[in-house]
Amino acid sequence: MIKFVVQPVKHLSGVLKVPGDKSISHRSIMLGSLAEGITEVSGFLQGEDALATLEAFQKMGVKIQRNGDRVTIYGVGLHGLKQPNAPLNLGNSGTSMRLMLGILAAQDFDSELIGDVSLSKRPMGRVIDPLTKMGAVIEGNNGKPPLKVRGAQLLTAIHYDLPVASAQVKSCVLLAGLYAKGETCVNEPKTTRDHTERMLNGFGYPVNTTNKKMCLTGGGALTATKIQVPSDISSAAFFMVAACIAPQADITLTGVNINPTRTGVIDILQLMGGNLVLSNEREIGGELLADIRIQSSGLKGINIPKHLIPLAIDEFPAIFIAAACAQGETILTGAKELRVKESDRIQVMADGLNILGIANEVLEDGIKIQGGTFLKPSGVIESHHDHRISMSFAIASLRCEHTVEINGVDNVKTSFPNFVELANSAGMRITEV
Repeated sequence: MIKFVVQPVKHLSGVLKVPGDKSISHRSIMLGSLAEGITEVSGFLQGEDALATLEAFQKMGVKIQRNGDRVTIYGVGLHGLKQPNAPLNLGNSGTSMRLMLGILAAQDFDSELIGDVSLSKRPMGRVIDPLTKMGAVIEGNNGKPPLKVRGAQLLTAIHYDLPVASAQVKSCVLLAGLYAKGETCVNEPKTTRDHTERMLNGFGYPVNTTNKKMCLTGGGALTATKIQVPSDISSAAFFMVAACIAPQADITLTGVNINPTRTGVIDILQLMGGNLVLSNEREIGGELLADIRIQSSGLKGINIPKHLIPLAIDEFPAIFIAAACAQGETILTGAKELRVKESDRIQVMADGLNILGIANEVLEDGIKIQGGTFLKPSGVIESHHDHRISMSFAIASLRCEHTVEINGVDNVKTSFPNFVELANSAGMRITEV
């Protein structure tokens, strides 16, 4: 098991380019494989999660060539996938599993999806339920991996109201809808990230969106295209928070994805008094990008607005560190979704904050964090093999007077393979042992 040992520093500076967006990288492989023609992808995230998706489609007969962050996909069309000769191992990637279930449910062959210890504990019932309503047959251990998908099922279109706002569930149902007879619609209670809808349109497959309702009609075709993957705002979030809390910081992050369904972390940090300025805004391949300059900020505690929660769901571990460094109390409620991520992110972050001497109160659907001063750690922080927990406590070192040790950081490579290198280039002192 790898561990981070992080020495305290006060300065952070530089112009940084964080890796490609994980959500878009996943979808580029999936839709490129199902398209007709050759899709070229640049800026592909070379993290373990996105590579697990790539390898899964290779095992289903899709020719995919990769040269660094450039990927060429020779699409086989919606009905060209072949039966894999072994279970598809998706490692730590819940996104891969949930979205691929929508695709595999419609194939004419049986398949099996497996993952690592962490993924095997994550609930898949939220996607299995609507897929079953469409006619899919999926067998598993109380809705948890490993999962067997029975082929040769005829899917029927449904109109589905999401019980909880979830881009993964929405995407899964829409992907299954490509194969279903009739019009498939998804209603979401709150706006969630819309990369699937944007990319389907980019591949020439129309998705009609009105308010919070997305519809598509099955039986069409995807046409190959070129995709440039922007920098991942979820990865950029660690450096946004780092620069806000550092005593002396001036960081510029280039080419960051500012898709309006993903910018909750920017809005929340600005509400807390964060000094973030966006410039050079542009649109590439249907996605919005900008450069973001962040400087040291005097943060204050806030009551996090409910409407921003789905727009920042993956960034809350980093936001909790910002809250720990803010003046006053920060309150988050309505975020029960955080308990079923790679770890129970509410409890695991609370445990780590306790080790650093930050007062907090865990709620059923959130947390209250009292901003304060990090004390000498009372132990080693356990990340529970959750990449976002590991990186969040690493950036906390910018307000620490003592060394911080974080266990179980092996999964950082799933989303941010060069995190340590990039952080150290900006002035941090992280050692892997």
